Amino acid sequence: MNKLASILVNVCRLVLAVTLILSGFVKAIDPLGTQYKIQDYLTALSLQGILPDWCTLCLSVLLCAVEFCLGVFLLFAIHRRTVSKFTVFFMVVMTLITLWLWWANPVSDCGCFGDALVLTNGETLVKNVVLLALAIVVSCQPLRMVRFISKSNQWIVINYTLLFILACSAWCLYDLPIFDFRPYHEGADLRKGMEIPEGEQPPQFETTFILEKDGERKEFTLEEYPDSTWKFIDSKTVQTAKGYVPPIHDFSIETLEGDDITDSVLSTPGYTFLLVSHHLEQASDSDFGEIDQLYEYSRANGYPFYCLTASGEKGMERWRELTGAEYPFCITDGTTLKTIIRSNPGLLLLKQGTVVRKWSHNRLPEISELNGRLEKLPIGRTPEDSTARKVATILMWFVLPLGLLTLADRLWASVKWLWRRNKQQQ
Repeated sequence: MNKLASILVNVCRLVLAVTLILSGFVKAIDPLGTQYKIQDYLTALSLQGILPDWCTLCLSVLLCAVEFCLGVFLLFAIHRRTVSKFTVFFMVVMTLITLWLWWANPVSDCGCFGDALVLTNGETLVKNVVLLALAIVVSCQPLRMVRFISKSNQWIVINYTLLFILACSAWCLYDLPIFDFRPYHEGADLRKGMEIPEGEQPPQFETTFILEKDGERKEFTLEEYPDSTWKFIDSKTVQTAKGYVPPIHDFSIETLEGDDITDSVLSTPGYTFLLVSHHLEQASDSDFGEIDQLYEYSRANGYPFYCLTASGEKGMERWRELTGAEYPFCITDGTTLKTIIRSNPGLLLLKQGTVVRKWSHNRLPEISELNGRLEKLPIGRTPEDSTARKVATILMWFVLPLGLLTLADRLWASVKWLWRRNKQQQ
């Protein structure tokens, strides 16, 4: 019976640990994405603006670090009583939040796995209920968790794990997320991402107009819309039928004159530079010299260059005054721009609608790298084998050191056990 109880506790502990590690890591490498999700929650609670951006960003980094560390500490059975109890508390809070999401549906995606895995609110609730049950099982018998490392070396795992996950978040804030799970990743064909496959139907919506005449209010559909003697009061749109929603469904580029040039930009033969800033008022202007040089390079080589933003005319004019920008500005939805690149501003290089490269404003290409036409330069090609290289880097910097530490710790523990046994037998 005791053996079965130990097996149950350790299986629950491992499933819980792996889930928390994966969930914490995919959010930690995209701290801005997690920040945007926190802001969505605050908006749903009518608390938007109550916390400054730096505060929600710190909360994002802290939340991801706590979740990742809890998973690692459970995996290594570190401070078993304390960690198991805190995990139950953490899962109770998360389950209550997802219960509210399932009941009220204020946000369509909880963001528990970032953009790596999108779950419905119902699926998220089931997932958290299961994890809460696992956490309760572990917390009832925490001492049955098998240690992977001795108590004397636990401080190494604790400090290294915390340092690693904070360093990951800091690097991804400075540059871009290590792994890009969004539909605008390098190598993505934006035109294909906007297509609806043959045989699929788009979602169906119906708009109802609320009009008033002689003190009487009525609702009309578009087909029933009456004459101009009725006064417009309000309108509401509801989804009447589900359908296929393409990965890219809200991307458009409009000139300041209101012309839609999306197809033209994505169909342009050759290369196109897109400078992306969801709000120019919040954009970093520390690298405007490099951006202006890139614009001059694009002009000299005949590559189109656009700045996509959701800012109004005042924001654009302020940016021109600060940076001396001469490139054309276009309008794109702000949420879409935040999804395209986690940098403000950020730079994209397209080739006939396919994303070739993405750069944070902190890591813009050096003008010395652009010593010819893009067709002949490595920078004009999508990086090869980047995912495998990134996975190998994570393994080398985190998994390998902790694996070697665990191996050395267990070998030393075995040596001490053999030494004590031999001493007792003498």
